[in-house]
Amino acid sequence: MTDYARLDAWVDAHFDEEVRFLQELVRVPTDTPPGNNAPHAVRTAELLQGFGLAAESHPVPADDVRAYGMESITNLIVRREYGAGGRRVALNAHGDVVPPGDGWEHDPYGAEIVDGSLYGRAAAVSKSDFASFTFALRALEAVARPRQGAVELHFTYDEEFGGLLGPGWLLRQGLTKPDLLIAAGFSYEVVTAHNGCLQMEVTVHGKMAHAAIPATGVDALQGAVAIMNALYAQNARYREITSQVEGISHPYLNIGRIEGGTNTNVVPGKVVFKLDRRMIPEENAAEVEADIRRIIGEAAAAMPGIRVEIKRLLLANAMRPLPGNQPLVDALRKHGQELFGEPIPAMGTPLYTDVRLYAEAGIPGVIYGAGPRTVLESHAKRNDERVVLEDLRRATKVIARTLADLLQPA
Repeated sequence: MTDYARLDAWVDAHFDEEVRFLQELVRVPTDTPPGNNAPHAVRTAELLQGFGLAAESHPVPADDVRAYGMESITNLIVRREYGAGGRRVALNAHGDVVPPGDGWEHDPYGAEIVDGSLYGRAAAVSKSDFASFTFALRALEAVARPRQGAVELHFTYDEEFGGLLGPGWLLRQGLTKPDLLIAAGFSYEVVTAHNGCLQMEVTVHGKMAHAAIPATGVDALQGAVAIMNALYAQNARYREITSQVEGISHPYLNIGRIEGGTNTNVVPGKVVFKLDRRMIPEENAAEVEADIRRIIGEAAAAMPGIRVEIKRLLLANAMRPLPGNQPLVDALRKHGQELFGEPIPAMGTPLYTDVRLYAEAGIPGVIYGAGPRTVLESHAKRNDERVVLEDLRRATKVIARTLADLLQPA
């Protein structure tokens, strides 16, 4: 048997154990918000210890977490040192996830297995890659037994809030500096670039008045509607801007939340809405933000008595391919095609991830892991999220083979 065949056989022999590990991870909620995610890190560390993998616990200071809008974050690093020289390869997956929402046919925390799929919130994004990365590492050590380089597992807990207290915090604290990175993703493509994201909160101020004498007030909702119409008009124009990155189309804007007013018979004095602007890799984030502020300001100025406040909530830069990522891309595509029986393209994605933070630190990385062809198929951020277990099995083999390649002596 080749080393690859022996790696595959090890994964097959331990796959039931891998599935049970994933089930245990899904059964501990990590809804963000509220973002009380330290208990999941504790449980993960316990399970890893059972495999002989010691996890360093790195709690983020409570004041920083609360100021961030979450309740608790403990990030984990598993470090496996094999000898001087060679590459240090990190694998990052995030445990936090949006709350389940409505419409589930399966218990969001039940980790039920039905027709070959495991159901549960974060089953696909991205607790499945806690499992794939952990068992790929175990297979590597059991079969390939590398003699140089190192592997690190990074399990972090604030991707939904932008990653600044997850990978961003680990990097700022000097706790890690890998040569290459694989981050949680899906099995049928290797992602080398992704969109950026700007999120803003816009507060529109008017003047409350009794609905019987509306002329004595200034309708903040009417002002907000004018501003939103201007933003939606700009959104239509974004279709004329095309990205050259395969898998990414054009910029777009979404207004995802709005609240305001005090009662049906009161002219609204204040309305707050939140917008999400996705930026293609070719765009300049500072220019995008300045343009959004200009559009809002001009629309507000055309409404007498309206005043606006604009607050940036998140600025996530786009991920662009870094020189040095080719060994990752080549290995994942080669083994992916062999194990999945079809070409595995290298491409971009319209999502944004906290992988960008590694790229900003100069660490070449890609996104690859256990999952279907599209986010839609995974039901991520929707009811009945699931991962196909055969995708999990094969992705684990792809990653184990890739690690073996990357840690071979030069």
